[in-house]
Amino acid sequence: MATKFYRLLNSSLLVSTCKIITLNTKTANSEKLYFQSYRYSTFQPFDSVHWSFPCCIWNMIFLNLNFKNRIIMKFLRQLLESIRFAWQALRSNLLRTTLSLLGVTIGIFSIVAVYTFVDSMNSGIREQIDSFGKGVVYVGKWPWVMGNNYPWWKYINRPTMKYNEYRYLSDNLENAQAISILDGRQTTLKNGNNSIESRLLGVSYDYNKISDVPVENGRYFLTNETDNSAFAVILGADIKEALFPNIADAVGETIKINGIKFKVIATMRKKGEDLISLGGSPDDRAYIPYTTYASLFQKDEPEPDIAIKAYDWDNGQETLEGEITGLMRSRRGLKPTQDDNFSINRLDGAVKFFDSIFSSLNVGGGIIALFSLLVGGFGIANIMFVSVKERTNIIGIQKSLGAKNYFILFQFLFEAVFLSLIGGLVGILLVWLLSFIDFGSLKLVLSYSNMIKGIITATVIGVISGIVPAWIAARLDPVIAIRSK
Repeated sequence: MATKFYRLLNSSLLVSTCKIITLNTKTANSEKLYFQSYRYSTFQPFDSVHWSFPCCIWNMIFLNLNFKNRIIMKFLRQLLESIRFAWQALRSNLLRTTLSLLGVTIGIFSIVAVYTFVDSMNSGIREQIDSFGKGVVYVGKWPWVMGNNYPWWKYINRPTMKYNEYRYLSDNLENAQAISILDGRQTTLKNGNNSIESRLLGVSYDYNKISDVPVENGRYFLTNETDNSAFAVILGADIKEALFPNIADAVGETIKINGIKFKVIATMRKKGEDLISLGGSPDDRAYIPYTTYASLFQKDEPEPDIAIKAYDWDNGQETLEGEITGLMRSRRGLKPTQDDNFSINRLDGAVKFFDSIFSSLNVGGGIIALFSLLVGGFGIANIMFVSVKERTNIIGIQKSLGAKNYFILFQFLFEAVFLSLIGGLVGILLVWLLSFIDFGSLKLVLSYSNMIKGIITATVIGVISGIVPAWIAARLDPVIAIRSK
């Protein structure tokens, strides 16, 4: 029974295989080979059935795939013909093609330019914020709140941070990688007849581990200089050029701050203008030890912050913030029912604030640019309707010679997509050329993601603009189309 079942199944599968062979017009030798397989598998013993059965299945699958491949190749050939016809139509009307893609060029240029400007600004601001240190929290009197409704009256009576509190945190914090006290103000720096109004910062020894201090000539502060109120100063590039215009290396020279002489121990590398002013331009800053700074401006009581850098494993700085809160409350003797009389601030708030601004700019700019892109899309649709009208007779001839509806559809659809894509690529090229223009502190960078967005948008506009004219062309009656003039 098992042998009869295998032979019957094998026989039915081979009959199907033979039909597929006939449909695919195989050679006589191939047909003979497969019919022989059928004959041998029918009359051979049971053991040979196990070999002929898989062979027949393989033959059937192979022939089915071959049949499908022929259909796919035929479709691709007609698709390429449609593309060739569309390209020839565009080349034959160069002036009309150029005028119709201008709208898409302007639209894609507007969209990609808006996204590029916003992304470049966002990247520049993030880079500037990162220069203040990643994973850094700032302990101070005032909370950093972005917005107009700042409740300053809640914090005016808080005590300012003290140097001894900085020392207390420095000695007791276990989850801090680096800690520094800092404060700054505008003051005048002099060298003979040369003077400049600059941002003067008082910092402690670990400050360069928290924020970037790009020393070009000289060295950073030593521990004994920051602890013992040394009269040493590090100058920014603009300050050095203003005070020592004729000296290449100002290290070892002296300047006056508040009438007191300071020795220049280092000058910093020129960085250039920042996109936004967070603490002033880095080229217009000077650093002195905080202990010296506090004694220099003791009449105007400083209100310093304490900058503390967390370890890399402390994501979100939650562990560090919890430890700081406990130590500060203990140091100031706060009861459990009392609120904190200090603030722990992070630059994340500034990042979120700017992110919200840039998101709004992206949406607003994208909507404005979309209107110009829609105008370009209507222009392409209008040209495609004209093209269908002009080539109605040719469409009729093509259909009478056997062209399928989808062949005509693709022909006009590709023409619209080509128009839109060419316009989009020209728009992207213009944005790329725009990136070579000097915008000062803004470094314009055209990213691959924005290029891809522009190409996808242009393709979608081309499909939407061309689908209706292409559908109308594909549905034309060949007899009526041939008669048209």
